[in-house]
Amino acid sequence: MTLIKNPDAIRLGIIGMTEGNGHPYSWSAIFNGYDRKAMSEECPFAGIPVYLNKENPNSMQITGANVTHIYCDNLNDAEHVAKCSLIPQVVKTPEAMIGEVDAVIIATDIGSEHVKRVRPFVESGLPVFIDKPLCDNRADLQIFRKWIIEEGRAIMSSSCMRYAKEFLPYHQRTEELGELRFVSMPMAKKWETYGIHALEAIYPIVGPGFKTIQNLGDAERNIVHMTHRRGIDIIIACVKDIQYGGALRLSGTAGNVNISSSDSFYAFKSQLQAFVNFLRSGQYPFPFSETDELMRLVIGGIESRDNDHKVIEIGEGMGEVRGA
Repeated sequence: MTLIKNPDAIRLGIIGMTEGNGHPYSWSAIFNGYDRKAMSEECPFAGIPVYLNKENPNSMQITGANVTHIYCDNLNDAEHVAKCSLIPQVVKTPEAMIGEVDAVIIATDIGSEHVKRVRPFVESGLPVFIDKPLCDNRADLQIFRKWIIEEGRAIMSSSCMRYAKEFLPYHQRTEELGELRFVSMPMAKKWETYGIHALEAIYPIVGPGFKTIQNLGDAERNIVHMTHRRGIDIIIACVKDIQYGGALRLSGTAGNVNISSSDSFYAFKSQLQAFVNFLRSGQYPFPFSETDELMRLVIGGIESRDNDHKVIEIGEGMGEVRGA
């Protein structure tokens, strides 16, 4: 059942930005197209015009949906994104979008802010997509569980790495490697914001069933070890100043493979298309139980680091949801 009135002309609002996160530029361009000159010369995120300019302008956009409204904490940011990504309306408060759009994209990646940012839209009944991570603490996870599981609110969240085309052939299909025994992936920046990229790249490959997590590093050098019910050890090295990139290694009893992800545009477009499909069908592309487990891993990695590298049981005190 569709979540919106007109599935062929979806009006989207977008909320942004946070430091180091240029999603309002690129995600809006994937819906609206963009001003090539302004984006190329003025976008403060140099990588965005590089991958946008590689795309065929006649086929790069998601059809039947447009970003019509934008809000940023800094009005100048909103006006500049609107200029580059052809957004007709800049609003001075997020609530000004209510009644004017069919759904909202929260394009910010600070998990601790997301309950506050999303609440007006949840309470007004608007469907919402929330950039990764959904949250980064137990209290907020409980609020999202209440909204999604108990109240049936239309809230979706993911990392684009779930949709990286290079990883798709391995999604729970690794027979040629035998039984998986070890998985590793480096990741840049902060565990709180970028750890989820590595986690969500790995999750569709190994499936649910994470048992423990231990962060052996510090705030700038998170070395995170996880165990999985399938007998897999998983290590993510989330280091502040390494080069970002999706370099994934899968090691099994019959073989090994190294996979690199480089097509950011494909991953972003596929992620956003999944949200549009959700709006049109009312069917989630994957169960919330997966997002719930991923958030328990994000939270567990923080809590382990901040508590003398304690081993955290993934269900421990986190109110594990079964059958959601």
